[in-house]
Order: sequence, then structure tokens, then C-alpha cells
Amino acid sequence: MTSPSWQPATQTSWPHPPMLTAIGRGLLGRCPGCGQSHLFNGFLRVVAECRNCGAPLGLARADDAPPYLTILVTGHIVVPLIYMVDRMNEPPIWVMSAIFLPLTFCVALGLLRPIKGGTVGVMLNLNMLKSDASGT
Repeated sequence: MTSPSWQPATQTSWPHPPMLTAIGRGLLGRCPGCGQSHLFNGFLRVVAECRNCGAPLGLARADDAPPYLTILVTGHIVVPLIYMVDRMNEPPIWVMSAIFLPLTFCVALGLLRPIKGGTVGVMLNLNMLKSDASGT
């Protein structure tokens, strides 16, 4: 007797594009399912449902993954720059702070929304959705 293996649900009422397509659409802030409607209602609030295809985007709870990935990517961009500037010129700490604190803030803020969209795309593609629309 063989044990059943987990398979993602493919019987959905919304389009189910390939993984990279869903991630790309999410990165662009579009519905990962159809790519026609917007993904966000505000800066980071995901719409409850796609207006075009009816995908339950609000049930994809990204929670802590987007901030974690944003910090990871931002660190890999900013830290090498800090190291290179420090090795080339050895500027004072206040100059480094004046340059890299705003840069870090802007890079993190600029990446947070696309990364959240990509995460919602992955979750929708893998059908990792909350089972109900209630608060728990």
C-alpha cells in the first residue's frame, strides 16, 4: 500500500499560469493569475479578489516573507557598496551615514512592494491560501 503524496490543487476557478509568469506578474503589481487587474489596494494591502478573473488574492497571506526577503536583498546590495566606498576613499563615518542610511531606506522601501507581489504570486500558484476569509 502506497501512501498518498501531497499535490497542489489545480482545480481552481482562476487562471493557473506557470510559476515564473505568476511571480513576474506579482513583481509588476498585477494579478498573478490573469495579469490584467491590479494586485494592491494601497501601498501593501492586497485586494480581496481580482476584478478580472476572480482569484482570491486576499487569501494569500504573505505575512513575514516579504520583509525578510527585502532585508536580504537590500543587504546584498548596500553592504558591498559600503565596503567598496570605505576601501576606496575611507570617508568619515558621518559621510558614510549621510550616504548609506538614506540609500538603505530607499532601496528597502522600493523593493518591499514588488517582493510582496512576487510572494503573493508564488502563494497563489502553489494554492497556499487561507481556508476561509475570517480573521483567524
